[in-house]
Amino acid sequence: MASRILLVEDDSTIGEVLTASLRSHAHEVTWEQTGEAGITRATASAVDLVLLDLGLPDLDGVEVCRQLRRARPGCVIVILTARAAEMDVVVGLEAGADDYLVKPVRLGELHARVRAHLRRNEGAAAALSAYPIGDLVVDVPCRRVTVAGRELPLRAKEFDLLARMAAQPDVALSRETLMCDVWDEHWFGSTKTLDVHVAALRRKIGEIAASSHARVPAIVTLRGHGFRLELLPDSNSAPPGR
Repeated sequence: MASRILLVEDDSTIGEVLTASLRSHAHEVTWEQTGEAGITRATASAVDLVLLDLGLPDLDGVEVCRQLRRARPGCVIVILTARAAEMDVVVGLEAGADDYLVKPVRLGELHARVRAHLRRNEGAAAALSAYPIGDLVVDVPCRRVTVAGRELPLRAKEFDLLARMAAQPDVALSRETLMCDVWDEHWFGSTKTLDVHVAALRRKIGEIAASSHARVPAIVTLRGHGFRLELLPDSNSAPPGR
């Protein structure tokens, strides 16, 4: 079955090139040129991946990203924009994006990222493991995380990251390993996206643990190396890291 990609891009030249190129790689592509149209399309039709420009004529792209995430919590959202400042990257990722590419981007790199994201979503869905750590359970085949029986809503890459760490609790995982396994084996450059997703996981796990008095693992920062998921003694909430 062809992957369903929604392209939200107002520039006609870029939109035509990307649509033709993605279709040549056997993807099913729908192209919308406004934020409202993109949100409407994502709400009405199943989508596997969204390519989202931030400079749209009607709505700010960051707000479109938030609404797309609410409409399709399980799909991959890749921001594709000319905004290159680090703060723009952080804001986009915190709004719900899984990846952030800065224009101009080479088509080869774009297709590699798209393949990697789609492959990881398919691979996670086909996995056959569940990982209990304290009162937190990562159910991989169902793509569901629960804390003391209460479901914890996560974005697609937040789930993938937590599942990767939960597969090896108490093991120090380097930043490079996590970027390779969760995002793209050919990843290069900034790993800011990893920091944003770790911060989001800590916040969400901590909030549900505090409200339910559950014992959950912490994501411990290993300075100069990466992270480790571990169940701390007598801990009922995830600390902000150390």
